[in-house]
Amino acid sequence: MPPKLKSLTPSTRGRSRIHGRTPPKRRHDNGTGAAHTQALSRGLAVLEALAATDGGATLTALAATLGLPVPTAHRLLATLEQAGYVQQNGGGEWLVGLRAFRVGVAFLDHRNLVVQAYAHLKRLMEQSGETANLAVIDDGEAVFVEQVQSRELMRMSAKLGARAPLHASGVGKAMLAALADAPLAATIGKRGLDRYTERTLTSVDALEAELAATRMRGYAIDDEEHALGLRCVAAAIWDENGNPWAAISLAGPASRLTPARAAELGPRVRDAAAAITAALGGHPPRA
Repeated sequence: MPPKLKSLTPSTRGRSRIHGRTPPKRRHDNGTGAAHTQALSRGLAVLEALAATDGGATLTALAATLGLPVPTAHRLLATLEQAGYVQQNGGGEWLVGLRAFRVGVAFLDHRNLVVQAYAHLKRLMEQSGETANLAVIDDGEAVFVEQVQSRELMRMSAKLGARAPLHASGVGKAMLAALADAPLAATIGKRGLDRYTERTLTSVDALEAELAATRMRGYAIDDEEHALGLRCVAAAIWDENGNPWAAISLAGPASRLTPARAAELGPRVRDAAAAITAALGGHPPRA
């Protein structure tokens, strides 16, 4: 779902070794292990499906979405509910539970990315008046993991966890431009180049030319390519190996975030991304 314009809305790893002992023989599980693996996979699919909804889903809708028999879906939900990973509201719809939320928060805390990026996002929003975003790549898409919303009545708003196509979003193109050629081809191949608006780049040649321009500028531009009326500028954050880790962006209505203003804000976003990269111990690829 494309980001929306809202109106009037506000290790260390320890290793243990046993010396001088014969390892225990592996037991044959007669298919039990495979069954457990399938149940785990289905349970995770249930959580993924619920996370993708705006307000939860009924049992029958969830079963249909996942292609599961209703009794099977009910057993999975009951198990997840007992563990605190899902819950049911008064209308009979199932929602992601508090324990699943804690797991997601733990991921962000461990990465420390959001903590380092937040002050920069807030500063960018205050300087520009536009919504500032932080996104990462997951399974060939950009996923929004933090946002500081504009105070304007008309503003860009993306639900945290929402996904955007790499080839048709500012954060996506910023990260694509930072990839080496081989990973780039593999990443593009995962999702293809679907058209979202009349401005979407749907050919590899056009996308590669835009990514080359992005590398020259140091920031990417989404010129109403994902949603008409929405424009943004974005820049990549690098990890310690010189790989794109994430991207930040400023996004707003095209009527306010004009091409001239995008050119003005682009360097600010690029500099903020560089500062976050340095704070996290990362660096661009070394020649």
